[in-house]
Amino acid sequence: MEFGVILDNWPLYLEGLVTTVELTGLCLILGLLLAIPLGTVQAVGPLWARSLVFAYSYVFRGTPLLVQTFLIYYGLGQFEAVQQSVFWPLLKEAYWCALIAFTLNTGAYTTEIIRGSIVTMPRGEIEAARACGMDTLLMLRRIVLPSAFRRALPAYGNEVIFMLQGSSIASTITLVDLTGAARVINSRYYLPYEAFLTAGLLYMALSFLLFAGFRKLEQRWFAHLRPREH
Repeated sequence: MEFGVILDNWPLYLEGLVTTVELTGLCLILGLLLAIPLGTVQAVGPLWARSLVFAYSYVFRGTPLLVQTFLIYYGLGQFEAVQQSVFWPLLKEAYWCALIAFTLNTGAYTTEIIRGSIVTMPRGEIEAARACGMDTLLMLRRIVLPSAFRRALPAYGNEVIFMLQGSSIASTITLVDLTGAARVINSRYYLPYEAFLTAGLLYMALSFLLFAGFRKLEQRWFAHLRPREH
């Protein structure tokens, strides 16, 4: 076992850790901002809008994230119109291509999570909001979405952890994330076990922190459901 090599190259793992956390955090924020309106539209919108959202969600949930990343990073560059567009400075960079692919992917899954939370909302809450004279937008903002977020939290927590682990795909398009750092160490010193075990332990530590954070949120948001002590 050559874990001394891992300690000597620890700054590379720290660089990969920062890239992984930054990339995952940004795509989750952007994906959530995308999913909230799309999930709402898919739950209560007109048929044509629901059909468009369903098509987007079906495509990105029905194809592998690796394929989506390759299509954006390697595929778009073959089109001359893309190369001459104002988006080319972003699309030629691996980081932004990975961010776009991850955002669209997690946005599709989160859209479905929010849609499911809205359509399973108790009918009585909606009727009570209407009885109070709330219009549709006010009811969505004050009643429907807050209630949906609480029910969606466990499923969304799983999606966040899956997205963290799926972010390792970024290493296949030259980004030095945690997996990319392990690949660099392996290529330099031919130590696959030590290199990838270290990366795996760091992923597991991040997953544990996320799991603990979501458990705390669940305990706080669902405190009203706990049985009262007599």
